[in-house]
Amino acid sequence: MKNLNRREVCVALSALAAMGSVAAEAQAGDAVGGGPVLAHSAIFPLDQLPVKASANGGESRAVIHGTLATGEFVESHETTLPPGQMPHRPHRHSHSEFLLIREGRLEVDTDGKKELIGPGAVVFTASNVMHGLKNVGDTPALYFVVAVGKQSEPKFA
Repeated sequence: MKNLNRREVCVALSALAAMGSVAAEAQAGDAVGGGPVLAHSAIFPLDQLPVKASANGGESRAVIHGTLATGEFVESHETTLPPGQMPHRPHRHSHSEFLLIREGRLEVDTDGKKELIGPGAVVFTASNVMHGLKNVGDTPALYFVVAVGKQSEPKFA
């Protein structure tokens, strides 16, 4: 994996800082339906996160999964998506998502409207909006997803 440039580090740190700004006085334990309460700030070096292979030839790294002290569910992961591949079929779910692209070229489909994005782009997908993406470039695409809000099973197209 290549070294991140200053802009990429700032984007990643901004996302992680937003997730890590939880109240220190929050109680540890499991929140109802959303994993552990995220009661302490943390740092997640990318090169130390376990890598999980994907069926499409890509890979992902889970960053964080739990409930903030203020009650919102939050989940974040980093994905490497091979050229020509989709992470999964278009779907919708109750939580909202931010997608922060580091490398590559993706076609984002939001409720049937398709748009091309590249490094530095940020995509916001609101709750219950059908969405999907595909790597339309010649190189692997790397991106982070930050999901916030009520969890539900995805409904695929």
